[in-house]
Amino acid sequence: MIKLFFATTLSISAFFVSAQTVELCIPESTPFESSLLTTGKQIKVSSDAAQMIQNRSALFNGNVLITSPSSMINADVAQIDNNGKQVIASGDVLYRDEALQVESQGVELNSDLKLLQMQDTEYQFKNISGRGAADLLSLSGEQGLRLEQVSFTTCPEGSEDWKMFANEIVIAKDSPFGEAYNTKFYLGGVPVFWLPYFAFPVTAERQSGLLFPNIGSSTRTGLEYEQPVYWNIAPNYDATFSPRAMTNRGIQLKTEFRYLFSQSQGEVQLEYLPKDLDTLTQEDRYFYRYLHQGKLSDNWSLNVDFSGISDDNYIVDLGSDYYNRADTHLYRQLGLNYYSPNLDFSLQFRDFEVVGDHPDVYRALPEMKLNYGSDIGEYIDFKLASEAAYFENKLDSKPNAFRVHIEPSLSLPYQRAWGELLAEVSLLQTYYEQELPEGSVGQLDESVSRTIGQGRLYGSLIFEKEGLVLDDKYGLTIEPKVQYLYTSFEEQDNIGLYDTTPLLTTFNNLFRGQEFTGLDRINDNNQFTLGATARLIDQKNREKLVLSVGQIFYLEDSKLISSVREDNRSALAAEFDWQVNQRWFLHSDIQVETQTQKVERSSVATEYRIDDNKLIQVNHRYIRDLSGEEINQFGVTASWPINEKWHWVGRWYRDANLSRTTESFAGIQYESCCWALRFTYQRSLSNRFDATGLRTTDEFDSGIGLQFIIKGIGSRRSNSDMLEQGMFGYRQPYVLN
Repeated sequence: MIKLFFATTLSISAFFVSAQTVELCIPESTPFESSLLTTGKQIKVSSDAAQMIQNRSALFNGNVLITSPSSMINADVAQIDNNGKQVIASGDVLYRDEALQVESQGVELNSDLKLLQMQDTEYQFKNISGRGAADLLSLSGEQGLRLEQVSFTTCPEGSEDWKMFANEIVIAKDSPFGEAYNTKFYLGGVPVFWLPYFAFPVTAERQSGLLFPNIGSSTRTGLEYEQPVYWNIAPNYDATFSPRAMTNRGIQLKTEFRYLFSQSQGEVQLEYLPKDLDTLTQEDRYFYRYLHQGKLSDNWSLNVDFSGISDDNYIVDLGSDYYNRADTHLYRQLGLNYYSPNLDFSLQFRDFEVVGDHPDVYRALPEMKLNYGSDIGEYIDFKLASEAAYFENKLDSKPNAFRVHIEPSLSLPYQRAWGELLAEVSLLQTYYEQELPEGSVGQLDESVSRTIGQGRLYGSLIFEKEGLVLDDKYGLTIEPKVQYLYTSFEEQDNIGLYDTTPLLTTFNNLFRGQEFTGLDRINDNNQFTLGATARLIDQKNREKLVLSVGQIFYLEDSKLISSVREDNRSALAAEFDWQVNQRWFLHSDIQVETQTQKVERSSVATEYRIDDNKLIQVNHRYIRDLSGEEINQFGVTASWPINEKWHWVGRWYRDANLSRTTESFAGIQYESCCWALRFTYQRSLSNRFDATGLRTTDEFDSGIGLQFIIKGIGSRRSNSDMLEQGMFGYRQPYVLN
């Protein structure tokens, strides 16, 4: 073995490929053993035979291995001249470093010029996707990497579904970008487009440039093409500009700016469509949104969510990445929050951009809440809940109001493994100053002071037993619950409704003791609530089945006009969750009016699920009376791979009362390790608003979408995009632990 030492470093940087979140074709390569590398600036040469010439050059033959601090070269023959400053190797040359492997017929290295050149190369990257060929590969210590007559693909050998060819690719030293000249892109061997010049990222870091376009068609927009352009402004700032051309409407510009700091983050979205061609007046249309979340200190935080649109039909006509067409309110909120172990405080300004005919919405400008909790001695807990809010309505015919509420309470909790007991008394004191409309004649008063007392006794027990179910050992628990609630009465018809709506009679709401959200109506109570929950638990402490049933029994009729009851008991509320096995799940909840024996509300969902990408769900929803209408709908949602490369997603909903399909979606995707193609179709109610602000219920919108993705040149998309779109509104149909 002969060893020569001279000062040089061999290094070739990877290009084209950034970090991927999708499956890529990682080719097999010769293992690179970094432990064999030399240290310092040494280069070691070994071979089967060697010949020295006047101590100035050496000729190596057979299994030549040249090792440097960063790379290794294998060759049949190698000649080292000029006292080791020039190396020429030939015959099945293999260059390897941690990032790259190159095969060629010859390599030449000059340490004086800090230059390495290889002819007729085939290269591939290690641990990431990407390979190709080049007539000449030249690496300069000062100028960087240059390839001539080069090809590149992320597809496996023999299955080059896509490939690109360039006359020249240059990657300057320490540059995050490469530059390609006279480039042609091929799909299936057919040239599809040509670029005289383009730049591309050569690291896994975010880089500015073009993102993959979105192509689609719908009755709302016509044929559309959207081309996102990404701008990496700084490590904690970036922006995306997305021109969107629509044959029916014109050219829209969508922008997004994001920032990130150690204690805060936020984003700004702006969308603008000048002179919409599909409107009679060709009006300008826009959307904006600002979102901020941040900590001011260890205890203080600030949150902002502020949105606006030019008109009611903007989201319906042009879509949105942040809202859906069923939304009727866009948030405009500013919040300041304080948290500590015993005290929390919030100051909120809650406004809305109202979509459609909802002019009677109240805004809280501002709303302050302060909650305090502490122990009094060993057994008694003290809590104080308070709030102050000013409610404003844009309608002159509606009153505005300032409300202050203070609610101190004392509780005696007792919790053990076998159950829980709780005794609680509360005083609910509320004061209103109401600004009544001029000339209004009604029962509202300008000043109202309301004092209500409340007492609650709650108890629950846990009975446990082990037994066999279908020859498997399970634990069975029965948890009966009982609550007595008394709330004093005070007439409240002289108070307006600012943030109050009736609550649904679900099992969880039975034990709240309130029939309304908000504070404008507090119903008087003299009632018992009875309920029970049964659980079936396997040997791994997993709930396999949960059944809950409960009902309220009224000892007295409510004196509050807003809470007049027709029976001496509430609807019977039940919930049922069953994990039949590892793949089948069932969820159901129901409310039955015991006087009429009629179902008031119900929902049922059955799901067959293997993993996140393999599932089928069938669901049904029924509501006897929702704003005077009966709701009777059922639907199917599915996601299923056809084989390793083909995937299908779909959903379908039908209104049984109207005998029509309200929404349908289908998406199919082909995905290999180097490219993906997605096709989607959807049809749904348009939900457009008419001139009076009411939604239309007979117009439908349909559209198709097409997306082609080349993996390995900056794409970070995966099939989750299509899955998320196809599974919109999907909920797993059980709440088991």
